[in-house]
Amino acid sequence: MSQFIYGVDIGGTTVKMGLFDHRGDLLEKWEIKTEKENQGSKILPDIVESIAQKNKEKGIEQTDILGIGMGVPGPVTEDGRVLKCANLGWGIFSVSDEVSRLSGVKKVCVGNDANVAALGEQWRGGGKGFQDIVMVTLGTGVGGGIIQHGKILTGSNGAAGEIGHLTVNPKEEKTCGCGCKGCLEQYSSATGITRRTLELLEQSDQDSYLRQFSRDAISGKEIFDAYQAQDALAGQVVKEFAVYLGMGLANVAAVVDPEAFVIGGGVSKNGPVVIDVIREEYEKNVMFALQGKEFRLAELGNDAGMYGAVRMVLE
Repeated sequence: MSQFIYGVDIGGTTVKMGLFDHRGDLLEKWEIKTEKENQGSKILPDIVESIAQKNKEKGIEQTDILGIGMGVPGPVTEDGRVLKCANLGWGIFSVSDEVSRLSGVKKVCVGNDANVAALGEQWRGGGKGFQDIVMVTLGTGVGGGIIQHGKILTGSNGAAGEIGHLTVNPKEEKTCGCGCKGCLEQYSSATGITRRTLELLEQSDQDSYLRQFSRDAISGKEIFDAYQAQDALAGQVVKEFAVYLGMGLANVAAVVDPEAFVIGGGVSKNGPVVIDVIREEYEKNVMFALQGKEFRLAELGNDAGMYGAVRMVLE
């Protein structure tokens, strides 16, 4: 009986790797550098070499490996083809076929990193107990993943769940990184709320707890700390953050009708207050039949992608 599964989460700086048993319990985890030179040609060989080293270290035979699961930062089709990963330098090719060829492991499952993380949270994290969830990651951008009936909703081009690029403000004049204007990501990401805070601090001389910090020292933590201390300027920023995110999630709910929303990413580390402000604005914007959804904080942190990758192998 095959006893082990490798879960791999490829990021722009590091590749997170985990050795799991056949039940999906994490036995060991480590990281390797993401070598992006030469259009990322070394990334997959480096991953396979690291797996081979771990096999040798642990005395694991090829026949002991049930499969390899991987999350990659870009659109991925259901058959494991990547449709370009700009930040890795990859074009269009089958990651699953290539990893299988390099490693000799027949079962290689590949998915978009945000979708795979959502699957991990649904299986072992904040979404445990639900079959239908939407995960939202509030970090540098706004990522998303949709799980329906316990499986990733991929879409025809692997781009389903890109909720950060829902248009929530058609009057916005600044351009989002995606090329559009008024995207949710511009207001509800960690980057977005920091940018908005700095704008307000510059545009007025309003007293604020946040003025004690240098520009580079203001992050989501300082903003939410100020909000909880009843700081008026921080209150304006958090209100805008929640209004746009509540509106965006109401639109998502009208399409996929999840059981729960799971909120992750750096902003979520500010705790239950994040859930409270989002839920309040969601309820104002959503139709009656979609009210009362569960809102949960993500629980797996940076391990979510590895768990989701393993879950794909076990499906």
